[in-house]
This record gives sequence, C-alpha cells and structure tokens, in this order.
Amino acid sequence: MNKVVANADAAIHDIQDNATLMLGGFGLCGIPENLIAALVRKRVKNLTCISNNAGVDDFGLGLLLQTRQVKKMMSSYVGENATFEKQLLSGELEVDLIPQGTLATRIQMAGMGIPAFFTPAGYGTEVAEGKELRVFDGKHYLMELALHADFALVKAWKGDTMGNLVFRKTTRNFSTSMAKAGNITVVEVEELVEPGMLDPDEIHVPGIYVHRIFQGAAYEKRIERKTVKM
Repeated sequence: MNKVVANADAAIHDIQDNATLMLGGFGLCGIPENLIAALVRKRVKNLTCISNNAGVDDFGLGLLLQTRQVKKMMSSYVGENATFEKQLLSGELEVDLIPQGTLATRIQMAGMGIPAFFTPAGYGTEVAEGKELRVFDGKHYLMELALHADFALVKAWKGDTMGNLVFRKTTRNFSTSMAKAGNITVVEVEELVEPGMLDPDEIHVPGIYVHRIFQGAAYEKRIERKTVKM
C-alpha cells in the first residue's frame, strides 16, 4: 500500500482543534520539523502535546507555544524554553510533568495494547496523588496508565512508501514507541525510497503502524546547547 502524501500540510489535513498529539524526538534531535511548521500554518489550537521536552523558544515545539496553540504539555523535561516558563507561571499552560522513564513506558504500553503497569517512580511524591498504590515484595509501587494520542507525528531517517522506517542513533528515543501509540501515525523522512530498498534487519518500525509518510525538506537539525572543549 502506498502511504505517500505530498507534503506536511497534506499529512495533517485532518488534525483539528483540541487534538492530542505525540511528537517524537529527543531534545531537538529527530523532531518532526516540517510537521510542526505545518501545525503553525494550520493554526489549530487547544492542542495537548506529548513530547519528551518542549523545544526552545524559537524552534521545535517552542514555535507552537509562541503562537499559543498548545493548551497542555505532557513532558519529562522542559528546562530550555522561557516561553514555556512564562505561560506556566501565568496559568496559560497546563503542564503534566512525568518522570522520563514513566513517560517512555506509558507510550510503549499504549503501542503494545497494555492498559496499565506498576512502577516505583514517583511513589511518595505528588506524582502518586490519586493513583492506585500496591506493594510487591515489600516495595511500594503506583499504577500508571498507558498513554495514547489521536496523532503521532515523528521523523525518521529513511522510510519506504509502505511506511517501513529506519531511525538513526538518539532519534530512536520516543519516536519508535510513539509511532506505535497514535491512532494515526504521520511520518516525515529525510529519504523516501521504494519498497525493497531497506534491509529488513535494519527496520525499526514496520509499516503496519504508519498511515502517512512524506519526504521532508530544509532540516536545520539544531542542538540545544553547544559545548566545546577549551
């Protein structure tokens, strides 16, 4: 099945206000740059965004925060974005801070069809408030629910027209799990190839999870902080 669409705008044509989105990547590494830009152009609002972090002020998810299209952020790390901080402190933005391992596992469980799991992370803190608590072998755990989304927006290094995906290095963090956890998965790739051109042993996400795919362009591939050795 050919799942190719023309561009990012076509790929998100049915994302509406109040949608819940997962956005892949780790920091600014491997984020769906073209899809985020398309969301800004589409001006959808009241979005709930699930992502490891909130981008920086002028890049990544920071662009959606600047235009105030995000109603709620569900993240594990948000320390690089002053716009995020201002909106949080002013009460404009609802925030659910989730331990990073818990966030990753909640997404993985959604992709695996497992509704909940128990973890010791967060026990005895505000994270545990309102959640079921259990004791296993004398150790305290809290129950966390699988995390689903209306759309998963991810970027891969390579993909074929059937949706099979190959990621590079750190870009696999979150993206491979998110691709399996969205009701609709939309993927942008740096290189789009024909079926049979990818080594089956190198495929990280099989095409059965992917609904739409397109070749992106003009990637900036920024980093959050550059450190050089003196």
